[in-house]
Amino acid sequence: MGISVFVVDQERTFTDALAMRLEAEEDIEVVAAISTRSPAQSLPTRGQADVVLLDGDFADGLSMRICADICARDDPPLVIVLSQSSDPVPIATAIRSGAAAWVRKDGSLTYLLQVIRGVVDGETWLPPQAIRSVLKLLMLDQDQKRENGQKLASLTPREREVLACLAEGASRQDVAEMLQLSGHTIRTHLQNLMAKLGVHSALEAVALTRAELAELNSGPD
Repeated sequence: MGISVFVVDQERTFTDALAMRLEAEEDIEVVAAISTRSPAQSLPTRGQADVVLLDGDFADGLSMRICADICARDDPPLVIVLSQSSDPVPIATAIRSGAAAWVRKDGSLTYLLQVIRGVVDGETWLPPQAIRSVLKLLMLDQDQKRENGQKLASLTPREREVLACLAEGASRQDVAEMLQLSGHTIRTHLQNLMAKLGVHSALEAVALTRAELAELNSGPD
């Protein structure tokens, strides 16, 4: 069975040329090749493609938002970002969002074909000159998550409850009512948890630990 590919790019000339060259490969089928500057309505539906070749140069971070949207779906296609850039920051963002590869647009077709076949086999591909910097950024992410997790683990179960309520958008008064505690007790819990987390406001505490908090609260105290 061949590899079905969906191409989304801003430039019509690039899109058409790429689709034509991919179609020449016996094991690749281009199911759609769309040139647009507003791709939100053009994205593949579930099961439409094995691989999406996504323009990574849409303005205002749109490419990364599209990448994250595609990768968050059930049974998503594999996303290969095509870009003029080798900047490690957007590359790391794309990998965090679930992209399987980042390929320079000025690279060879032979290389792109390697990447397409490689990601289908479970590989991740990055521009060689950016690998070291991208891995460093991703490792920093892990270090930060580990540090945040350690800070959260130092909170008492009640402090985590207070923080979880705030993360859901409750006011301090709402938290007091939900947990059947006095306003003074809530303030004390907040002061203690902010000191443990090393922040100066409840908003910072929520922003710092939202993902880790959900994971901690899903397990035993």
